[in-house]
Amino acid sequence: MSDPAPPNHLITQVSRKDDKDGNNNSNGAAATGANQIEVQSHEGRGNKPSLLQRLCCFMCNKRNRHTQYNNNDDDNSIPDMGAEGHLLQPSTHGGKKTLVLDLDETLVHSSFKPIPNPDFIIPVEIEDQVHKVYVVKRPHVDQFLKSIGPTFEVVVFTASLSKYADPVLDLLDTYKVVDSRLFREACTCYKGNYVKDLNRLGRPIKHSLIVDNSPSSYLFHPENAIPVESWFDDENDTELLDLLPLLDTLAKCDDVRVVLEEARRTGRLKTHHMPLQ
Repeated sequence: MSDPAPPNHLITQVSRKDDKDGNNNSNGAAATGANQIEVQSHEGRGNKPSLLQRLCCFMCNKRNRHTQYNNNDDDNSIPDMGAEGHLLQPSTHGGKKTLVLDLDETLVHSSFKPIPNPDFIIPVEIEDQVHKVYVVKRPHVDQFLKSIGPTFEVVVFTASLSKYADPVLDLLDTYKVVDSRLFREACTCYKGNYVKDLNRLGRPIKHSLIVDNSPSSYLFHPENAIPVESWFDDENDTELLDLLPLLDTLAKCDDVRVVLEEARRTGRLKTHHMPLQ
C-alpha cells in the first residue's frame, strides 16, 4: 500500500531557480496549486493566481477580521489597516528593534521526502494520516539566533501552517530567543500572495525590519526588508553570518529604513530580490 500524498499546503515555499516546473527537484517539498499563494520563482516572478488561489485568499481574508480591502476589481491598492487588531502584545522589550524572520528557505528547508541527515523529523497528522516532514537547518542558524537574541525582539513570521511550523520552532529555538510566532492566518492576502504586513505588528515601523527570501512577503514595506537568498542544501552557505554586522548596526540606529537605504546604496545590502509590482 502506497503512502498517502503529502499535504503540501502545510508549507509555503519558493521554487528553485533551476526548476522550470515550479517544484523542488531535490526534495519535492514545494507547495502546489491553491495552497501555494506565496510561491515565487527565485528571481521574484509570480504566477497569475488561479481561481482556486483566489478562493483560498478569500477565505484568508474572511479570517483576517482587522484588514479592510479596497473593492476595486483590479485590486491595485494596499489594504488599509485599522488601528486595532495588532498581532503582537504590547512590547516589554525596552525599546529593542523588532526583527521579523521568515522560516522556510530562510532559516530551514523542509521536505516531505526523506533527505540525508535531517536535523528534525516532524510528524504531522492531517485527516487521520501522519505525514513526516524532514527538516534541515540552514548553516550557522544556531549561531545567528544566539547572536540576535540579546539585541532584538525576535518574531518568526511564516506563511506555513502552525501544525508544521510550531514544532519546528520548538526544536530550532534552542536558545529561546524567539519572542513571538506568527503563522499563515496572520498574513494579509494581496494579489494572490501571503504578505507579512509590518503595520499590523503594533510596533513603530521605523523600528521594525524583516529578513525573508520571498519578495512578496515584504511587498508593503520593501524599505524595511533585508532580502536573503533561498536556501535548500548548500552546506557552504554563510548568508546568516553575513547579516550579523548589518544587524548590529540596525539594533543601535534611530530608523532602520535610513540604514537599510544606505546599505542598498553602498552595496552592503543585496538587492537581488525586488518586490512584486
